[in-house]
Amino acid sequence: MRIGITIFATDRTVGPAELAVAAEERGFGSLYVPEHTHIPTSRLTPPPSGDDVLADEYSRTLDPMVALSAAATVTDRLLVGTGVALVAQHDPIAYAKAWATLDRLSGGRAVLGVGFGWNVEEMADHGVAAATRREQVAEHVEAMRRLWTEEEASYDGEFVQFSPSWSWPKPHGERPLPVLIGGGAGPKLLSHVAAWADGWMPIGSSGLAEAVPRLHEAWAAAGRTGAPRVVPFGVVPTPGKLERIAELGCDEVVVRVPSAAAPEVLAALDDLQWVVEQFATTT
Repeated sequence: MRIGITIFATDRTVGPAELAVAAEERGFGSLYVPEHTHIPTSRLTPPPSGDDVLADEYSRTLDPMVALSAAATVTDRLLVGTGVALVAQHDPIAYAKAWATLDRLSGGRAVLGVGFGWNVEEMADHGVAAATRREQVAEHVEAMRRLWTEEEASYDGEFVQFSPSWSWPKPHGERPLPVLIGGGAGPKLLSHVAAWADGWMPIGSSGLAEAVPRLHEAWAAAGRTGAPRVVPFGVVPTPGKLERIAELGCDEVVVRVPSAAAPEVLAALDDLQWVVEQFATTT
C-alpha cells in the first residue's frame, strides 16, 4: 500500500514544504491537508469530534491549494491532496483552474478529496444551504470535470451555469485527476461515491469490512466498471489494523500526524517508520 500522512496544517504547525520533504525522504507516498475557509464564532453546529469546544486548529487552517503547491514544488513523488476540500464553498470555474494548475505543475500528483461539510454557519456565509449541499458538490465536481476534459465546455445546472468557454491549463493528462469523497459510510455518501466519484476516503477504519462490500454493490448497481478506490483516512495504525485494511484491497492508507511544530511532527514521522517499512509497496 501507499502510506500517506495527514496533518491539520495551520499557521502554528510545521510548514507544508518542510513536512513534504521530510515525508518523502522517509518513504511516505502522500500528504493530505484539510480545509476550512473560516470559522464563524457562533457555535450553532456542534463540533464533529463530540467535544464541547471546537479545537483551535479549525480556525487556523492554511489554504490547502497554497499549502499543497508548496509541498509539490519541493518533492518529486509525493501525492498532494485534500482531506477534505469544501467544494461547494468555491466558485467551480476558478476552482477547476486551481486544481488543474496544481496537477499540471506537480506532474499529475494532485488528489481532490471532497467533503460535503458539517459546519452549517460556515456554509451559510458562502451561500450554501445545508439541505442541498451534497447536490451542489456533485454539480460543482461535474462542472469542473467538463472544464478539465473538454476543449469548449459549458454547464447548465441548478447551482452552476456557464456558457461555452475555454479553460486552460488542463490537468497533467496521464490520468484523470482523481476525486475521492470523504466521510462516514452512510447510504447517502456511498450512493454519491458510486454515482460520480472515483473512490471513498472513510474516516478511520472502523466498520470497513462491512462497508466496503456495500460500496461495491452500490458501484455495480450504478453501472460503474472496475472498482472504487478506498483510502482509509486519519488512521491510527497498528499492525493488525493495517493488515485488515490491505486484505480489503485498499492500495493506500493515510495516517495522522499531530498538528504541531516541526520537532514534534518530525519525531512522529520517525515513530511511524515501522508502517512504511512493513506496509509500503508504492511511494
